[in-house]
Amino acid sequence: MSDQEPTSSKPSHEVLAVIGEGKAAKWTRIGAAWPSKNGQGFSLALDFVPRDPTMRLLMLPPKQ
Repeated sequence: MSDQEPTSSKPSHEVLAVIGEGKAAKWTRIGAAWPSKNGQGFSLALDFVPRDPTMRLLMLPPKQ
């Protein structure tokens, strides 16, 4: 395993796409992220690649 590969099979974060602001914001889960073995980055698996220039991407720990 290289230093850039994920540390486990279970993702540590969800990747979310957000369009809009405040209560009108629309949140969509588009993938998952795993910390790299060396701890200096993340590996991402995206189910959807956003093309909207107003869209923001967030990585958050999964909800319990």
